[in-house]
This record gives sequence, structure tokens and C-alpha cells, in this order.
Amino acid sequence: MYELEKFGSFHVGGRLVEVKGKPKRTIWFTETNSHEQDPNGKFLIEQLYVQYFIPKNKKFDCPLVLLHGGGLTGACWETTPDGRPGWLNEFLLQGFAVYVIDNVERGRSGFCAVEGIWEGDPIPRTLDEAWDIFRFGPPDGYKSGTTFQGQRFPLKALEVFQKQFVPRWTSTSNAQIRGIGEALRKIGPCVLLCHSQGGFLGSRAAIENSDCIRAVICAEASGWPLLEDIKCETIGGKPWLLLLGDFIEQSERWRDAKKETQTVCDKINSVGGKAELISLPEIGFQGATHMFMMDENSADIAKWIGDWIKKTC
Repeated sequence: MYELEKFGSFHVGGRLVEVKGKPKRTIWFTETNSHEQDPNGKFLIEQLYVQYFIPKNKKFDCPLVLLHGGGLTGACWETTPDGRPGWLNEFLLQGFAVYVIDNVERGRSGFCAVEGIWEGDPIPRTLDEAWDIFRFGPPDGYKSGTTFQGQRFPLKALEVFQKQFVPRWTSTSNAQIRGIGEALRKIGPCVLLCHSQGGFLGSRAAIENSDCIRAVICAEASGWPLLEDIKCETIGGKPWLLLLGDFIEQSERWRDAKKETQTVCDKINSVGGKAELISLPEIGFQGATHMFMMDENSADIAKWIGDWIKKTC
């Protein structure tokens, strides 16, 4: 168990947009209570929410920042779908102060309800799509229940997991990167652990705010910064840990991602960084899906990552 010295939250970033020329409208709050609402004015959008947890037995001087992936929120780190402690709890037990981000337009950061500001429509995720992307089984396996043999995700809790899914926009990357950068600057020097789409967004924010970074851990990043943006001055000799799970060769999407990850790893090392590309099954974590922070052996993987941080940083 652990005791918290303190916990809390804050919002950072955001920008004001102004709406003009819209007619007033009657809003009914209840069946009997209405209000004439003026939709014009200045609205704050694209703020980012951070919740922090500081243990009394803190054993590492820099906090750990957890950044979720696409279509998810910071809730993915709290409790696994089948009810086990999530990585937030596991890292607190190891003595890390932990900051959990809800990125722009996700979770408690909220989304922009002002029409015409963000391009495109919000995109939801089906379980069929998740089955493929998260490598629970082959692309056509959801309807038949065909899994990858030995996969470790708790599939009996799949529908519980789906309750975490939130819509996302494809046009907000720059706002999200700005928000992460604001958070990093407020938190100060830290280890950034980011998952999936968060690997792309987080690594971009990391190289744009390298003085706030002690190390970067990318859990199966989906996308990377441009290679020309990975420079000596943006990497600063910092350690990077690039993690990949199991069943990569059985997914065309993730075979391509693995090649890109290797290219990025080589690039980071070529400019003076210290990047390691680690395949989880090769170090004893067979069956790791894309959601390995929720897999049945998630606590063991968190312990391995915590040991890496303490040894490397």
C-alpha cells in the first residue's frame, strides 16, 4: 500500500474564440424552466486537464507523466477493465509521483462545443475496430471470437473496456501538442510515458520542450515526429525507451509501425540520444497486446518499466 502526501488537479493551455452575430435562443433546462441564452461571446477551448498524485514514500526525484492514446482518456491508467489496479497505482506503489493527462478534447479536458472551430466530425471506435488495432486477434476475428493464441488482454471484460472509449477528432493534433507542452512546462523535469497516438503527440511535445524531459517512454507509439525534427538540440542526449508488444508480425498495420519505430530509434541515436527498442515478448512478456497496461501481466510490465527508469535516469 501507499499513502498520498497530496493529490490534486489543474488545467493548462487553451485559447479564446469569439462568436458573433448569432441569434438568441430559448434553452429549456427542465420541463418547466427555460432561459433565453445568448450564444455570442468569448469561449475558452483546447485546455488540458492534469491530475497528480504525490506519495509519501516518493523514491524518485522526477515525476512520471502518463499520456493516454487515441479514443481514450487518462482513465485507462487507473483500473484495468477486469478490476485490477492500473499503472497509476502500480507506479505509486513503486514510489513515483504520477501526473495523469486528459488530452485536449478528451475526458475532463472537455471538447469544443462551438460550431465551425474544429474541422471534421468526431470519430467513434467500435469493438470490431478495437479488436484489430489493439491486436486481440486477427482483423476479422471479433465476430467469430478468434483471438491470437496466448494473448493476455482480459477479454471477458471487453465491453467494460469499451465504456472507456470516447470520440476523437483528427484535426486537433497541434492543439493537443501545445497542451501537452503547457503541462510539461508546468510540471517541470519529468519522465513522459505515452501510449499509441499519445506516442506521436507526446514525442512531438517532448522534442519541442526538451528541457522539461528526463526520459521518454513510448508504449507502441502510433506515429512519430518528422525525422528532420529529431536533432541533437531537441533530443539533448536523453534516454528513450520504445516498447513493442506481441503479434506484431501478424498485423500489417503494426509491421509498418515497427519499421517506423526502428527508423526513429536509429535517428535518435544518430543525434546523440540513447534510444532502446524493446520487444516485450523477447524479455519474457509473451502475449502483450497493444493495451499492455491492461493485460493480465500489466503489473509485471510496470515493474520492469519502473526498474528501467530508476536504472537509466
